[in-house]
Amino acid sequence: MRYRILDENLDMTFGSGQANFYIDNVEGIEQSILTRLKLWVGEWYLDTNEGTPYQQAALGTNKSTTIQPAIRDRILQTDGVTGLQEKDFNYKFDPRTREAEINATVSTEYGDTTLTGVL
Repeated sequence: MRYRILDENLDMTFGSGQANFYIDNVEGIEQSILTRLKLWVGEWYLDTNEGTPYQQAALGTNKSTTIQPAIRDRILQTDGVTGLQEKDFNYKFDPRTREAEINATVSTEYGDTTLTGVL
């Protein structure tokens, strides 16, 4: 698998040839998971069904039971992911800042990794 490396502003990196890519490693899959989680359903004009169903599963009252399975499914459907260690899955939403944080141990075809990110 080959993923172009994104910088701290989530812009693609250029100018360093193959050094601008994650090639067959766990870091590429981590980046893929986080970018997939940040994409909302309907946001990508080429496939409006692609994305994380935040409006359907997270927004509104009493949605804490629907968003976590949706995020788990989104992680598990990422290319290269072979499993998710449920005991190490943690999703927290702060309604004050409107930020969600995810921490999870993910098994990939290149080994296990600890995924941490703000969505």
